[in-house]
Amino acid sequence: MKASTDKRTKTFVYHGTILVLGFFMIYPVLWLIASSFKDHSEIFVNAHSLVPKRLHFGNYIEGWRGFGRISFATFFKNSFIIVILSTIGQVMSSAVVAYGFSRIKFKGRKFWFVCMIATLMLPAQVLIIPQYILFNKLGWLNSFKPLIVPSYFGMPFFIFMIMQFIQGIPTELDQSAKIDGCGKYRIFFVIILPLIIPALITSAIFSFYWKWEDFLGPLLYLQKTKLYPISLALKMFSDPAAVTNWGAMFAMSVLSLVPVFSIFVIFQKYLVEGISTSGLKG
Repeated sequence: MKASTDKRTKTFVYHGTILVLGFFMIYPVLWLIASSFKDHSEIFVNAHSLVPKRLHFGNYIEGWRGFGRISFATFFKNSFIIVILSTIGQVMSSAVVAYGFSRIKFKGRKFWFVCMIATLMLPAQVLIIPQYILFNKLGWLNSFKPLIVPSYFGMPFFIFMIMQFIQGIPTELDQSAKIDGCGKYRIFFVIILPLIIPALITSAIFSFYWKWEDFLGPLLYLQKTKLYPISLALKMFSDPAAVTNWGAMFAMSVLSLVPVFSIFVIFQKYLVEGISTSGLKG
């Protein structure tokens, strides 16, 4: 009886601690959502409360109206174009490169693998000036190309993660396919690709998150307001020389979280499986 009581007490303390810590973790998001429904004068005066005195939907209407006859629908469209095309490019190109390093023996494979891994330790800030000069020479500034095209040459983090997953797949499958007359490309598309779907989905989730919240890239390469993604558009609500429209900014910030949250909810079951490097057990 005493052991049962102690077990219930430990369970209660454990779940209570988790709930308290979880509340503090999501409090900023709850505050953001609550503030998006508050009147401008109430946002900071009644900042401690998560319950608005009166639901104010005007922030969403005003925020969606955008700037200079450019509605927020345009900014959402720009973000989806950049994110979707970049994600497809990063995932597919990384899968191909990972397959080459994992299954194909070629001269200098170890050297090129070391070079690829070394780029993981290279700060992104080091590449800003060379990349800007290159894209300027190519005439790609003020377009989506600098934000999309580099994604089609693989990403070292995704390459390494997918490689670990492929290495967990028995090589006997490749050998059996070769006996049946399959070449390297067919083995990849028919055998390897279907088996690494969890790793691909995990890579897609990370790529979507990172591209969606990217601020520096669009800030460097885009000058026209009609090309801005959401990350830049939100900054336009802030005006140091005048009054910042906090309500509209918070409202559009809440809407910007919807795609990210939806992606996580839909594909969360693949996240742990994709990160795991166990693959298949032979």
